[in-house]
Amino acid sequence: MEIKEIQASETWHIRHEVMWPNQSFEFVQLEEDNLGFHFGVFENNKLVSIVSCFIEDREMQFRKLATLEEFQGKGIASHLLKYILQFAKDKDLERVWCNARNNKKTFYEKFGMKDTFRTFTKAGQEFTIMEIFI
Repeated sequence: MEIKEIQASETWHIRHEVMWPNQSFEFVQLEEDNLGFHFGVFENNKLVSIVSCFIEDREMQFRKLATLEEFQGKGIASHLLKYILQFAKDKDLERVWCNARNNKKTFYEKFGMKDTFRTFTKAGQEFTIMEIFI
């Protein structure tokens, strides 16, 4: 398993396939993608998991953490999340947050992230904002 910084465009296929397969391909392309840091996990030179990070002031939001279905359940996303939390510490940031799908809250809680109970719905999916102060 290798984690490398990648281009935003390299995240789009996995974002679409894993998170929003019933939406258009353009739906997963973020207007601010060119402002972010994008990381990918590679297994045998194949991109299998991705995340995008956006820093503003002393905070970082990570978005679109996704792993190809056949690679899920192997700790890859956990490894990637630990990596970006360390990335935030190295940048001397104070807070890391994400919009978590409600059914994924427990995954983020394993890393010390807390539910803010600020919720919203997007394209039929319910989300809550999770955060951690570092």
